[in-house]
Amino acid sequence: MEKFGKSQSFKRSEDVRFLTGHGRYVDDIAPDGALHAILLRSPVAHATITTLDVSEAREAPGVHLVLTVDDLLAAGMDVRMDGAVLTNRDGSKAADPERPMLARGKLRHVGEPVALVVAETIDQARDAAELIELDYDELPAHVELAPGGETIHPEAPDNRAFDWGMGDEAATAAAFEAAARTVRLEVGDNRVIVNAMEGRGCYAEWDGARIHVAFNGQGVWDMKSELAHAMGLDEGAVRITNPDVGGGFGMKAASYPEYFCVAQAARVLGRPVRWMSERTEGMLSDHAGRDLVTMAELAFDADNRITGYRIHTICNLGAYNSGFGQPIQTQLFSKVLTGTYDIPAACMRVEGIYTNTTQVDAYRGAGRPEAIYVLERVMDRAARELGLDPSELRRINFIKDFPYTTPTGETYDVGDFPRVLDHAIADADVAGFAARRAESEAQGKLRGLGLCFYIESILGDPAEDVKVAFTEDGGATIYVGTQSNGQGHETVFAKFLSDQTGIPFEKIGFVQGDSDLIARGGGTGGSRSVTTQANVTLACVNQMVEGFSTFLAEEMGVDAGAVAFDDERFRAEGSNLTPTMLEVADMARAKGREDLLTWAARDRIEARSYPNGAHFAEVEIDRETGVAEVVKYTVVDDFGNLINPMLAEGQVHGGVAQGLGQALCERVVFDEDGQLLSATFMDYAMPRADDVPFIRFDVEPVPSTGNPMGMKGCGEAGTVGALAAVSNAVQDALWPLGVKQVDMPFTPMRLWNLMQGAPMAAE
Repeated sequence: MEKFGKSQSFKRSEDVRFLTGHGRYVDDIAPDGALHAILLRSPVAHATITTLDVSEAREAPGVHLVLTVDDLLAAGMDVRMDGAVLTNRDGSKAADPERPMLARGKLRHVGEPVALVVAETIDQARDAAELIELDYDELPAHVELAPGGETIHPEAPDNRAFDWGMGDEAATAAAFEAAARTVRLEVGDNRVIVNAMEGRGCYAEWDGARIHVAFNGQGVWDMKSELAHAMGLDEGAVRITNPDVGGGFGMKAASYPEYFCVAQAARVLGRPVRWMSERTEGMLSDHAGRDLVTMAELAFDADNRITGYRIHTICNLGAYNSGFGQPIQTQLFSKVLTGTYDIPAACMRVEGIYTNTTQVDAYRGAGRPEAIYVLERVMDRAARELGLDPSELRRINFIKDFPYTTPTGETYDVGDFPRVLDHAIADADVAGFAARRAESEAQGKLRGLGLCFYIESILGDPAEDVKVAFTEDGGATIYVGTQSNGQGHETVFAKFLSDQTGIPFEKIGFVQGDSDLIARGGGTGGSRSVTTQANVTLACVNQMVEGFSTFLAEEMGVDAGAVAFDDERFRAEGSNLTPTMLEVADMARAKGREDLLTWAARDRIEARSYPNGAHFAEVEIDRETGVAEVVKYTVVDDFGNLINPMLAEGQVHGGVAQGLGQALCERVVFDEDGQLLSATFMDYAMPRADDVPFIRFDVEPVPSTGNPMGMKGCGEAGTVGALAAVSNAVQDALWPLGVKQVDMPFTPMRLWNLMQGAPMAAE
């Protein structure tokens, strides 16, 4: 891999800054003297507003401004938040109700923003918010994941936002009619709150002509265009920046009402305004993840080959369409609907439901973890009903010939699933499991082994931008269009440029997240960053080599074709000049060739990559207490070629930890009135260090043909595989007791009740 990166583990340079308290997060860098903003939020889930009187708040000490939706409208703002909308199965358009930046006429979920208060201090802003008179006529809350109930939006009768489908229903039905055996399983996927280490926040400043908004997001360009539109500005009058970001996981990819309101406050006041979410506030207003129920069915022939697969999903959108709420459990789910299996006929139907709860959107994997979870759960059930080892059933049905086009139109370029599975079976010591189970039983514990074989489809914009500028101090700066949320981009992309150019790593500066400095970019999401950014960086390096070679040919007195670059130095037969790229840049500067000192490229990857792998989890359950512990965890991934194996392993560890959290303890609970009962860390259980075992990680690379580096994204893979691996392990442990249905999260009370034969509702 010498040409495309040295593939060596390399410590993250940014960690020194983070670990010594020198990170530049949005709440650390707000301008001196910035005013403080807080949001008055809805205390109820569903109501008609009868009074919203902010006059007393406006007169409160220290208050500079109070904004309601009427104030935004009076300023000429478009208060409608963007949200993608599907086309229904019958060809009609899915529901597209307005999601206002501040409540407009009705309240539709607890935590919905109603008014923005700006004051000299945060305490003054809070005190003033308590003076706002908000009266309302409460309406029944619809919180059930089912059609019906009190209408939330007139555009969505029965609160059904969409009825979407994909695949060949007739061919799939025929496969089921002709099947030798069918298997069905209902699978629930519990709602989770993302809880990034850093909550959402922003600040805004207006200089009389341009607005600057800094927020901790996953990219700047969508926000730039949306803010320009909302405020009636030319895009040139808008600057968006993302500083250091303490975790995003898809939740911070979207725009949120607070950012627009803070920007308008700064424009009205001509002073900087800052806002930072508190933890419970975030739990009430951040986009949540998952929250769906799926009935999955598999059809088999007499040789245990899958002939058909169909699912019917009901998914929760929350009170409004979020940015990508509608596509997550439909279009994105469909990308890996049939997983790694050769299934000739498949179809899916998804109904989206509005409820009086917080919006649901992307969370690490965005549809693909949900799809693989459903498929791998029903595959596990099928293995039991067919009397086969779970690995053997998968092996029978693995795709063998590539490229392979799935029933939903995805074309997998390469893969060697049996080889990956064999490697994982060996690493997990599956042969020794029976002995380990016997040891657990001797201690009064149940032990189960669970397998998940996943595949992921890398999403997001396939095009990306990069700029490399040689600096007067003898170094270079790389400007990237992606956005790190903690993944190590600063190290990865600078090191990749260093490997391709010979520029010492320590002499490369790194710039991201500034719409004034980078013309455009795709941001971060869908595990796209490394493949797209490395691809365009390679294209830029090729331009640099070509341009410098032409320049050197004149200096050396040789033909341009005679100059070669070996990733460290330029050479030409007949010349004793062997300059490095930095030395050539210095020569160009001395000659006044400014055109050779800045290079920019935009390139596109025409095909997606499909990382895949096997996860084995072993779970012990204490029969006396119901406590489940993941005691052994093994991952073997095919990520293609890796730039930095250590950082890839770190991504897997983080993804698995988030999957374990959802599987073992995380669960969002609303009461019948739409009040969030799990709104603090006292009530919402996050995974802790002792919930995460040692994770054995290895790779079995099959280089992708979809990009010149042969890479496959790895950012979300850990979560995609973890959910079903743990769930199947719990199911395996409880199956001998006659427990045939288990659903996340596997809390002690839930498992204890299952072992006693009590219904889950007893929890």
